[in-house]
This record gives sequence, structure tokens and C-alpha cells, in this order.
Amino acid sequence: MQHVDYIVLLVYLLGVLAVGVVLAARNTSSAEMFATGGQSPWWVAGLSGFMTMFSAGTFVVWGGIAYKHGMVAIAINVCYGVAAILVGWTIAGRWKSSGIRTPAEFVELRFGAAALHFYTWAIMSFKIVGTAVALYSLCVLMVAMMPLAEGTPLRDGSTGNLSLNAAILILGGMVVAYTMIGGLWGVLMTDVLQFIVLNLAVMFVVPLALADVGGVGRFLTLAPEGFMTATGGGYSWAFLCGWVAIHYFVIGAEWAFVQRYLCVPSPRDARKGAYLFGLLYLISPLLWLLPPLIQRVRVPIPEGATEEVVAALAESAYIDVCRAVLPAGMIGLMMAAMFSATASMVSSQLNVFAGVLTNDIFRPWLRNQQDERLLVWAGRGFTVLLGVAIVSTALAVPALGGAESVIVPATSLMVGPLLAPLLFGLVSKRLPASAVWVTAAACCSCVILVKLVLLRYDLEHSALGAIAQWTHAHPKTTDIVLGAILPVCAVLICLLVAKGTSPGWDRLTALPPTLGDLAKSDASRAPAKIVAWSLVGCGTLMAGIALRTQEGRLLLTSFAILLWGIAGVVFVCAGRTPATDKRELTNADA
Repeated sequence: MQHVDYIVLLVYLLGVLAVGVVLAARNTSSAEMFATGGQSPWWVAGLSGFMTMFSAGTFVVWGGIAYKHGMVAIAINVCYGVAAILVGWTIAGRWKSSGIRTPAEFVELRFGAAALHFYTWAIMSFKIVGTAVALYSLCVLMVAMMPLAEGTPLRDGSTGNLSLNAAILILGGMVVAYTMIGGLWGVLMTDVLQFIVLNLAVMFVVPLALADVGGVGRFLTLAPEGFMTATGGGYSWAFLCGWVAIHYFVIGAEWAFVQRYLCVPSPRDARKGAYLFGLLYLISPLLWLLPPLIQRVRVPIPEGATEEVVAALAESAYIDVCRAVLPAGMIGLMMAAMFSATASMVSSQLNVFAGVLTNDIFRPWLRNQQDERLLVWAGRGFTVLLGVAIVSTALAVPALGGAESVIVPATSLMVGPLLAPLLFGLVSKRLPASAVWVTAAACCSCVILVKLVLLRYDLEHSALGAIAQWTHAHPKTTDIVLGAILPVCAVLICLLVAKGTSPGWDRLTALPPTLGDLAKSDASRAPAKIVAWSLVGCGTLMAGIALRTQEGRLLLTSFAILLWGIAGVVFVCAGRTPATDKRELTNADA
């Protein structure tokens, strides 16, 4: 990275923080801070949900799979889109129409106070670990691109780059700051801005990389055999179907996504947001995973290369192709886009769990439960505490000695068992509260048995020998069984033995429902204007860089013009009065 790249990255980070500061005034109540008062436009919720799926792993893990196996990585990511569309069709509107304020409130009403505490602390613990590892991975990626001169503050003497711990503290602190100040509005708005910058940056990488290898035709000609097929490398059609099933649970019931369905005005808006999320994931993986595919043609795997060499080439594929084709300034923006990917995930988890701790754990202890000023400050305090936990865990990752490679997959496999009862509990009146405990206990026992026993010890000659051999031979299929099939079977068994209507269903249906699809969509237009002005600022920054440099001037100028054009379209759309509003105004005048 050159000096201009550091300037771009710094200005971008300060701009993201400024968005949070601007939106701070909207957080006058806990409902605004954690649910936007139900005023978020559906397209904002959809784009934010899309960005919540991202992390630095999108570029490192999926970029590495794309480099090694080709179109398989794109097919796996398209599964997210299929799952999101299924969620929009079946479940997103139900969350909004239920009348709940937070997903934790649903758990307490449907399954009881004990289940609320179990879910809160279990899911929060899993997410803190997973989010911390994602933050650590992002910082490892970024510091490798950030050499500093000797004597520069925060320089790591052993590498000559920015200190890893300093990067974790700075980037983690930045995310905590704008989430604490701006609340869910800040999370949603920065997600939209980050979505635009991320995808536009990748849009410029793809044609430059294709030109570098001689065009589309030459890329297809030089691609390895089987590189453009949707399966391979151990990823079968059965795995893809199972991946859709697992992420149907994740997108349909994970609290950060449920929050997106609750922050919009109506059930119809919730469905539209999920459909937008799904549509984008059906299309965009081809765009942002093409660079590592092209890198495989630019820098093929050497014949006879060891696994370590292949892994190193795969992990750095995305960064390497960006460094090769992007001019100064655009590399800084690409690094900002990678920061955005992880920041969106971190900020979403911070806000949703701060909301749960504020509304569902802290509020019941208050004498005056309607003291919104105190609740807002409590929410900000919980955001900071959760942020400290995530940053501290990220700093401790090197001390785990590789244990995170076991912990993260094992905890991620528990997401399905925890979320399956929520989805079934939303649609079935017979599912008992005991389903939570039965499903969690059965699946947790199986995950521990497989991940910590069968896959780590030689049990070939034991009673579990046949099962151990099968799990070793089919690790990806094993994950599908543990994460999707087993939880569904456990919940279905609970349904089969249940009798009558669950008391939790009666408590849930006693809530006043949210207004239906015929209600006027009272979404705020302020978000669109904030995004538009942010794009104007980004475009102006790119134009300023283009004026001061010869390298890539045409590309930077084109990028600036494109950003200004998008900002203009957003301004025009934000200034229009929806047809429903016009009809109501006409009727009122009559």
C-alpha cells in the first residue's frame, strides 16, 4: 500500500464513524436503537442482511476454495441466496406479524424464561468466539498489506508492518464506536454504504484481471479441467442441498437476521427484504469470486506443490490479484471494502445482543421499565462490554494454539440445533418448550462425539470404528448431518409425542399482531439521503486522488463518476412521494 491508500482507508473509516454520529440523534428510545422504531425501508434491511453474511473469510476462505476448486465456491455461496428466498417465502413475514420486539422476547414467550437465558448466553458465547476469530482474520489480512517505516508508532519490529494487536484494537474499536453511537440505524446505514463500495470495488477488479490474462476466452481456455463445474473437491450436490438447509435455519432464525425482519414497517416489507437478500446472493457471488478464479490462471499451482504451498497461494489469491491490477488509491478502497465485510458482521452481532441484554435481561429489573433514556444508555454500555469481549477474544486467538480451528466449526454446528426449535415454534402450536432442551442436548452430544472424539482419535478397532471411518471419509456430509438433518429429526420427534396446544403458543398469540400488508409502509427516507451524501463524499475522494496521480487516472475518474451517478439516483428516489402516500393525501384533501 502507498501513502494514498492509507489516506483512502483512513478517510473511509472516519466517514463510517461520522455516519454513526449523524444518526445518534435518532436513538431516543430502545425501540429506535435496536429496531429503528419499525421505520427501516425494506431495501435497507435486505442490503444489511446481505452484508451480515460477509466477513474477511469471504475473501480468504471462499476465495481460497475458488482458487483451488473453481466454480464450486460460487455454487456454495449461491446456496445462501436460495435459502434467503425460501425464508422470504415461508417465514420472514411471520416474524414481523407476530408482534414481538426482539427475537429474545419470542424465545421467552414461546419457550419460557429458562430457555431465554439458555439461548442468550449460549448463542452469545458462540457468536463472540466466531466474531472474534473473523476480526482476527481480517486484521491478519490487512496488516500484511500495511508496511510501516522504521520508527513509526504501532510498527511491529518483527514484520515491519502494522502491529497485529494495534490493528485489532483500532478496527475493533471503530466498529464498537459507530455501533454504540448510531444503534441499529448506524449499523443499517453503514451496511448499505459498505455494500455499494464493496461491490463497486470488485466490479473494477474483474475486468482489469480478465484483461491481464487476455480476456474471457483465454481465461476459459486456460482454466484447469473441471474448474467451471458446480461440484468437485468433495463438495457434492448432496452437500449443496444440505448447505441450503443449514442456512435456511441461519437466515430464518438467527437473531441478527430476525432483527432485519422486525425493523421494517410491515410483514410485506420483511418478505421483500429477504427476497432482495436472496436475489443478490444468486447473482453477486459470480462477481466477487471471479478474481481468485482468474488468479488461478494468472498464477497456476506449481506441479508437485506441497499442501502448504497450495494453501498459501489460495489464501492470498484475492489480495494478490488486487495488488497486481489495481492502481494506488483503489487498493486502499479494496482494503476498506474488506474491512466493511467483517465490520458488518461484527456490528450486527453487537447490536442484536446489546438489544437482548437491554430489553430482555436488564429492563425487567427496572422499577420504571419505561425509562427510555436509561435504556438507551444501558444499550450503549452493553454494546461496549460486548465489544470489549470480542476484541479481547480476538487478541487471545494466537494463544489458542490453533484450537480455534476446532472451536469455531464445532460451535457453528450448534447453530442449527439451537435455531431449529425457533423456526418450528413460530409455525407449530404443538411444539413443547422441552423441544429446546431435547434438541440441544442430543445434537450437542453428537457434535462433541464426532468433532472432539471420532475425528481426533484413532478408534478404528473400537465399537465406534465403522462410524469413525465413515466420518473421516465424508467430513462435509457429516457436518450436514450434524447441522441440519439431526436437529430437524429431534424437533420432529418432539412434535410427534406432543399433545395439545403448547402454553407458549397461547402466550405468543396473545400479543397484538403487527399491522398487515395493507397498512401504509411508514418507512423513513432519511437513510437514503445519508447514503447518497456518503457516496458523494466517496466519489469526491476518488476524484481528488485522480487529479493528483497519473497511475490509473481514468479508472479512478470513472469510479468517481459512477459513485456520483448512483448518489444522484438515490437522491431522486428519496425525493419521490410513494403512491400510497399520494392517495392518502388526495383522500384527506377530499
